[in-house]
Amino acid sequence: MVTATTPAQDNSRAILLMVVGIFFFASLDATAKAMSEEANTVMALWARYAGQAILVTVLILPRIGSVTRTHFPKLQLLRSLFLMGATTFFFFGVSHIGLAEATATMDVNPVLITLGAALFLGEKVGPRRVAAIAASLIGAMIVIRPGSGVFSVWSLYPLGAAVCYSGYMLTTRYVGRSEDPWTSLFYGALFGAVVLSCIVPFHWEPVTWKMAMLMLMLASFGTIGQLLLIRAFTAGEAAMLAPFGYVGLIYATLFGIVFFGDWPDLWTWVGALVIVASGLYVWYRENGAR
Repeated sequence: MVTATTPAQDNSRAILLMVVGIFFFASLDATAKAMSEEANTVMALWARYAGQAILVTVLILPRIGSVTRTHFPKLQLLRSLFLMGATTFFFFGVSHIGLAEATATMDVNPVLITLGAALFLGEKVGPRRVAAIAASLIGAMIVIRPGSGVFSVWSLYPLGAAVCYSGYMLTTRYVGRSEDPWTSLFYGALFGAVVLSCIVPFHWEPVTWKMAMLMLMLASFGTIGQLLLIRAFTAGEAAMLAPFGYVGLIYATLFGIVFFGDWPDLWTWVGALVIVASGLYVWYRENGAR
């Protein structure tokens, strides 16, 4: 017997999937930074997409015929292009600036997602959601502090990643209404794997055991994170989920401290608290509180 879920339960599930998915993407970013220090960014990108393509193909092999059948071939291509653009911009950015700084710069994407959802998906953006987005953006601005050293040329790369990521999320939300999540996962990986396999031979370096482990981690984190986010944006509205993209800043800050010795200053902590508070507010409102 199938039990019907309420809108509040659907929203809670979508938010949980989003938060966990962002954790895996933050882990992916930290691994990419480590990989860029060990080898180079192009090899990190190739490992992320080629590894995911192999993993997904193995998992869908029993039903590969049905999974590879898509209702939106052009949109799947556009999704894949957006995703590869976001990953490429961010990986190159994070190889030159700190995880927290790069993530904070990219954190304009929830604003872009919310606006795009209203313009292209017809989703309602009420005053509470706008307030949560604005509060989250203020938190990100506190961390970034325009005019500081964060705004180097490399900060433009995470900004480009934010634009591409927003396009990816909006197209994911659109096709997810009638597409198998594994179909979106497969094509997102395949496009990047094919393109980067043509580029990586010109940047190849001898693979050590440490590099091989990092490559495996890139493939695993990317696959799990993307699947969770596809399911999140299939279950919940893009505008409602947008503020929770900011939790990636919290994860990035912690990973920067633990793995790279990059301690944030006081204003980074202040901004992070504002971001968390805005996310909790949306969760509270979406669960039917009055």
